[in-house]
Amino acid sequence: MQTGKIILIHGPSSSGKSAIAGELQARIEAPFWHISIDHMRDAGILPMARIRSREFPWTGLRGPFFDGFHHALAAYAGSGNNLIVEHIVETQEWMGDLVRLLTGFDVFFVRIHCDVEEMERREIARGDRRAGDARRDFETLPVFTHDLELDSTATKAGENVDRLLSAWRARRRPSAFERMAQDSSVGG
Repeated sequence: MQTGKIILIHGPSSSGKSAIAGELQARIEAPFWHISIDHMRDAGILPMARIRSREFPWTGLRGPFFDGFHHALAAYAGSGNNLIVEHIVETQEWMGDLVRLLTGFDVFFVRIHCDVEEMERREIARGDRRAGDARRDFETLPVFTHDLELDSTATKAGENVDRLLSAWRARRRPSAFERMAQDSSVGG
């Protein structure tokens, strides 16, 4: 069985990941699943009402949830599914886990960035984010090796998808994930 390909889109909250991932899925020449934490939350997988009421403290659920999410990506791709994943890779530890789990897969790692003021404007306009998440992510997310960086501040999602598709089709080895796997401080 052939393993699936993975396009991993990483960036702060409200940076434009969803718009790019959705348009990419509509335009890419092969079938790709579009997976995100937001999809899982919105589908009712998590007991959000009970988490919000603090009956189930998120602090106790968060680690196993993200560990399961990361393992699921490897399971989906290992079963032959192509994936477009939007994710906020918050820590070096998470990146190390992803690199270990996804070594051997064709992973194209994309960073989306945006001016913090624009992300805050989007955060308010969306109305489904806690105020301050975008700025916190902007200020605290670690810097990783990427195959492609896109700026979504003023660029339309379609233009960024054009750039992404062009770069993905021309991708070469070693990929960013392969380089990180060789770096013992990230993947080892």
